[in-house]
Amino acid sequence: MNNFKFVFSDFDGTLTFKEGLSPIFFDILKLLELKKIPLVIVTGRSLSWGHFLLTHFPFLTDVIVEGGGAIVSLSDKFITEECMVEIGEVERLTHFLQEFHREFPKIKLSVDSFGRKTDRAIELHDLQDGILFHHIEDFLRNHNINFSTSNVHLNFWCGEVSKYIAVDHFLKKQKLDQSECVFFGDSLNDQAMFKSFKNSVGVSNISAVINRLEHKPTTILTGDENIGPFGVLNYLKKNL
Repeated sequence: MNNFKFVFSDFDGTLTFKEGLSPIFFDILKLLELKKIPLVIVTGRSLSWGHFLLTHFPFLTDVIVEGGGAIVSLSDKFITEECMVEIGEVERLTHFLQEFHREFPKIKLSVDSFGRKTDRAIELHDLQDGILFHHIEDFLRNHNINFSTSNVHLNFWCGEVSKYIAVDHFLKKQKLDQSECVFFGDSLNDQAMFKSFKNSVGVSNISAVINRLEHKPTTILTGDENIGPFGVLNYLKKNL
């Protein structure tokens, strides 16, 4: 049995099932609340989504959003935001968007991009044309813009941002060692955590990208019974 002091988890595909929340997510919250172990969601979703999660799920007090670009926290009914990106890089991204729209006038940013601060996103279902996808990737590289893909988005940003950098920063403020924590993920944008986090778990649907991962999780779950939140709950029940 492990005595984890914090649980970190990706959101889409890890805590969600078939692109939505399921009763299993609430079972995870109940279990962790019973064990008095905080859950920190680490997601590529927007800053506005961070606010939504904190205000709709009282058990949550901290959410890392935009792939590590910001940390949103709730304390004494007040929400605070800690930006992990220098303001100059945020401004550079804003200026770059003008060039991006000139090059790709038909590509729309994700609906939640209006609520983003440190990055922007494009819905993957709008990029099913492989040639267009690679054209956009090349354009981002040529302009020194960083990017990664999640289950739902192509995210891009300026500056040094990763889920691990934000989690490491968070743990130092909490005066905790990462060995006292566990991380769950399933996607390409979880690689920084898989590379540097001692206790990392891939839910079974990670099989869709496992051959594209340079850095794999410490533990890889298998079987339909361990897809997304089912895998998270099963692992926690066995290891807490």
